[in-house]
Amino acid sequence: MKPELGRSLPKELGRVHCIGIAGSGMSGIARVLKEKGLEVSGSDRSDSEVADSLREAGIPVFIGHDASHLEGADTVVVSSAVRDNNPELMHSRANGLVVLHRSEALRWIMQGKKILAVAGSHGKTTSTAMLASAFYRDGRDIGAVNGGVISEWGVSSRWGSDDVFVIEADESDRSFLGYDPAVVMITNVAPDHLDFYGDMDSIYQAFEGFARNATQAIVLCADDEGTTHLARRLDGAAPVLTYGIAPTADFRLENIDLGAHARFELTYREQRATCELAVPGRLNALNAAGVIAVLVASGYTLVDAAAVVSGFRGADRRFQFHGEIAGVRFFDDHAHHPTEVAAALETARSVVGAGQVITMFQPHLFSRTQYMAQELADAFAHGSDHTIFLDIFGSREDPIEGVTTQLILDRLPAEASFDFEPEWDRACALAVARAQPGDIVLTMSTGDLYQIVPQLLEAKKRLEGDPDGSP
Repeated sequence: MKPELGRSLPKELGRVHCIGIAGSGMSGIARVLKEKGLEVSGSDRSDSEVADSLREAGIPVFIGHDASHLEGADTVVVSSAVRDNNPELMHSRANGLVVLHRSEALRWIMQGKKILAVAGSHGKTTSTAMLASAFYRDGRDIGAVNGGVISEWGVSSRWGSDDVFVIEADESDRSFLGYDPAVVMITNVAPDHLDFYGDMDSIYQAFEGFARNATQAIVLCADDEGTTHLARRLDGAAPVLTYGIAPTADFRLENIDLGAHARFELTYREQRATCELAVPGRLNALNAAGVIAVLVASGYTLVDAAAVVSGFRGADRRFQFHGEIAGVRFFDDHAHHPTEVAAALETARSVVGAGQVITMFQPHLFSRTQYMAQELADAFAHGSDHTIFLDIFGSREDPIEGVTTQLILDRLPAEASFDFEPEWDRACALAVARAQPGDIVLTMSTGDLYQIVPQLLEAKKRLEGDPDGSP
């Protein structure tokens, strides 16, 4: 279902049912609706840890989609991934229930709040978590809805009593155009979701519309070609603040140390502050600079903003450490776009030392693989010592004839080291057999490949004859 921008919202929602409730955005919305005192239920196509956590929060979750799940519901919330032939959606429309797009439900939640919205082709989940965590460390009970778990909360969302509400704004279906933020942060603009937009000009138009909705400030990355181009389209919009390593940046990173804990100095209008994160990587440092800019635009001093951002521990599935067995460290990352893949591999390279980076990659979406096979091949050829490729995770899409992982493999250079193994058990065995002390094994996907991480750890323990491993 596509969002209807600008549609009037109902005053009351009554009992709410969420179709696809375990999705990264929908689960957070369901949790906040429950915290606001509404009766909430939901359904999803398969069971999951997210579904279990929602049940623990008192939200019934049905597996599979059937009209009987809607008994007593007044409002039904759906995402763009829910198709028109979904039996619950069809029943809702046929029986006159209020049907809201996920973004409309979020708009309803945020009425009367000061919205700080983070968007971008990649990096927005980490930046949103970083911004919410900064307010939390400052003792403020803000609300937030993110696409990933915020480490201090253990969940991706909360209601909060503060007037500030932080959101990850989804650009994939233009739904972020329906929000009225005070401050927006845009991490980057890159070719993605081309199955929806068609071309880059349409993507720029959408991000321009989103930025122009800001009433207080627009925060853009000065190091990104896409956001630099976007800035030139924003005459007459809210004031623009830029961040980055570029000498033209308003908030400029200097003296950057990209060890296990990224550390940098930030200058702004002859002021200087130091920030040290509990996570590695250039991209995390860059995101932190953007978050500090948002905080300054929201009334913080530079020094105070850097202080509350310092110590950030990362977001769920963003270069997340899962354990070390026999000197091999295991990480998982959500990366699926070529730029994200390159950034995750750069982070891995910054912490691996003399070891090798062994990557397991599950391509996401047939359309993305079709459009970006060459860019994905380039990213792995330059950043991964050995890559184990799996089948495409289609998610909401039907297969496209001729589009398989082979499109990426055919574009790898002759010297690239890789395997293609669609069977998880064999892929797992390949990874742990290759990994030696000092190496990193990095699983990478926005699909379900993260579920293989416990299997990898157990397989490495068995291979090394170590029943316990090390934390």
